[in-house]
Amino acid sequence: MAEVIPFQGVRYNPALISDMAAVVAPPYDVISPKEQIAFHERHPNNVIRLILGQVKPEDHSGDNVHLRAGRYFQQWLSEKILVPDAKPTFYLTTVDFSSNGHAYQRLGLIGRVRLEPFDKGIILPHERTFSKVKSERLMLMKACHANFSPIFGLYADGNDILDSLRAITQQQSPATDIIDDKGHRQRLWCLTEEKTTRALTAFFSTRRIYIADGHHRYETALNYRNWVKENTSGFSSDHPANFVLMSLSSMVDPGMVILPAHRLLKQLPTEDVSALLQKLAEYFQILPVSVDKGLHDAVAAFNQLLEQNAQRHAIGLYAKDRSIFQVMVLKEGVMDRLFKGQIEPALRDLDVTVLTHLIMMELMGFDQARLDDETKIAYRTNSKDAVAAVNEGEAALAFILNPTKIEQVQRVAESGLIMPRKSTYFYPKVISGQVFNLLR
Repeated sequence: MAEVIPFQGVRYNPALISDMAAVVAPPYDVISPKEQIAFHERHPNNVIRLILGQVKPEDHSGDNVHLRAGRYFQQWLSEKILVPDAKPTFYLTTVDFSSNGHAYQRLGLIGRVRLEPFDKGIILPHERTFSKVKSERLMLMKACHANFSPIFGLYADGNDILDSLRAITQQQSPATDIIDDKGHRQRLWCLTEEKTTRALTAFFSTRRIYIADGHHRYETALNYRNWVKENTSGFSSDHPANFVLMSLSSMVDPGMVILPAHRLLKQLPTEDVSALLQKLAEYFQILPVSVDKGLHDAVAAFNQLLEQNAQRHAIGLYAKDRSIFQVMVLKEGVMDRLFKGQIEPALRDLDVTVLTHLIMMELMGFDQARLDDETKIAYRTNSKDAVAAVNEGEAALAFILNPTKIEQVQRVAESGLIMPRKSTYFYPKVISGQVFNLLR
């Protein structure tokens, strides 16, 4: 099964970086253009310069955003702004956060994980990837020869190991302790004792790893490994390009939170909305939500109704122009009748499949290109924000979902299947800047 090992990570030097919170950032793919500028302005050594540098109009093959990242990285290493740890280390992390009014803590363990092709069934994906993103990330890896952001991986079970790791957090002082840009407390401990690191490697040797977040980065790491192998004489199985940086969390961690990815449909003609509303009653029980007492109360009532019907494939719909606010509960046997033999049972069981295949493709006529076009579809993780986006004219209507369950992610991955795009939003994301992994 999975090979997970300690490594000599590269970290910011506390003697030169007094405020560690000023140099971390979220993963590149959740940073808005406005946030990108803010991170660049926050600190000259912020990790943003490595993971999402600023593109310039005059960029060319000899000077571009990726090559600049590589120069920054080498400069920071030579100036001791970044320094490698002396011993092979596992990096234990905690993130304290809140979601929907509840406080959580999630543990993570950052290590090197041996790259395996998906068909071996050791590292398992659950979502689709896009070639344009992978090619762009590969150029960055070729310029920097390092991992700057851990892939977010999951493992099944692990209550005993969770208890052991939690005990460490209660008995030892962390190496870093910061409040990040989202207000989350991020702590990191360095585990170097051989007995501990051997036990952790042994634990994962009987486990599969499921990718929660970072599918593009994982597939890019495979492509980078192949490129290094082709261009390196004497390439061996111990070469660091055979491994990738991962943060691993247990599926049974009480802090494992998945948020929904609500769909906002843009530029939808009024007649298309009318046609959809006429078709829905054939497939769904319609539960309307009154907006007479104001939108705030309506959203609260809607959320309660959606959650109450979570076991029955409930999907919400909000359309401002027609004052439509409703929960749609799928009628018994619809997905089997329409898609048995076309869609595997583990996928037919997902609300996001009902939305994608029944509503958007079957009833609205979307093809795969339109489903993947982010100029036509936007996403929110909060129902209040989704409703507000419609009211502000950003979208014609919003489809609002219950979150995908962790056991559904596991079932789909183990079946060798892929969920529709944006089926999950693991929260919070694993931040970038705590530790880096050298690939040569």
